[in-house]
Amino acid sequence: MCVFLPLYVAIAEDKQDKEATHSNFRPRKEIIGEKFLGPGACSSCHSTKSSSQSRTAMAHALESPTESDVLRAHPRMTFRAGRFSYEIVSDGQQSMYQVTDGKETLSEQILYVFGNAHVAQTYVFRRAGKLYEGRVSYYKAIDGLDWTIGDILNPPPTLEEAAGRDISGDEARNCFSCHGTGAVVNNKLQLDHLIPGVTCEACHGPGEKHAVAKLFETGADPPIFNPKTLDPETLSQEFCGACHRGVDAVAMMPDLGGINNVRFQPYRLFNSRGHDPKDAHFSCIACHDPHVDLKQGDVIYDSACTTCHAPSEAKQSNASAPENRKRSAPLTVHKSCPVGNQRCVSCHMPKVELPGAHFKFTDHRIRIVQAGAAYPF
Repeated sequence: MCVFLPLYVAIAEDKQDKEATHSNFRPRKEIIGEKFLGPGACSSCHSTKSSSQSRTAMAHALESPTESDVLRAHPRMTFRAGRFSYEIVSDGQQSMYQVTDGKETLSEQILYVFGNAHVAQTYVFRRAGKLYEGRVSYYKAIDGLDWTIGDILNPPPTLEEAAGRDISGDEARNCFSCHGTGAVVNNKLQLDHLIPGVTCEACHGPGEKHAVAKLFETGADPPIFNPKTLDPETLSQEFCGACHRGVDAVAMMPDLGGINNVRFQPYRLFNSRGHDPKDAHFSCIACHDPHVDLKQGDVIYDSACTTCHAPSEAKQSNASAPENRKRSAPLTVHKSCPVGNQRCVSCHMPKVELPGAHFKFTDHRIRIVQAGAAYPF
């Protein structure tokens, strides 16, 4: 279910990897000569944020099979399509991924679990020295297995092709560096260095020098990256967009990724007509705190819209509120909603069904939605 970045994108990133420093750190990059220590090194000083972040979906974007709640709760899952039958069997110690055509059976141990199953969970195994993404994934909405997005088999191939898709090479590097931390060393995927999940250092950079200086009270002021120092557009498009896909990455995809680009929130937000990507009100962190899990329910986020679009008397009240006085960007006065039902997100950020995902994604392209209008790419 990872989104493959073309080879020419990966080559361009190779150069950026080598130039990465704390001053221009971006997710999925390494800083040569510095080590990732893991979230335990951060929690001793930053216990509150570390504890909260450890419970987020991002923190569990990549796990071992023994840590998967899905595999623990489902000791046996099956799926059949045509002449192929799939089975995932877990006993608490290991999980096996199996597929048979009725004559032969291919069976491999699941090594990595991608996704915390808020939407889906995909399984990766190794065969003949190569990493494979399983052709079937678990989907929460159906509480069972179905084709991994983009991997439906028509017509049925060989048994080995039916089992999984080879993701070795650049695609594996892209997948593990977005779902995990510290997976890339010397610009190569080295899974023995992998820290599962998106941890503190995935966004703040490797913390070795910072932690040592603080631990031993050297008096030095070692660098650690704070994404808040970035301007709103860079934060959303380059920083969050490094994994969630900004406009530059999507522009390189065939047909802009098709309807699949509803998953690429920075890209969708950038193309919201009449909304300035340089305005702090439209950066990712204006609505989402990466240290806290995603809040459920559209109405929860409506207050971010009514900061600017509320009636005039409410604007005056909002402008004097303590939390708004802290905003770095001034409030901008815009029209109130002519409908006046104050259900901003549900009307202007519609949910879009992604075929095969068993899930409706919130489209971050803010717009006036016309009934029957085609999905705007």
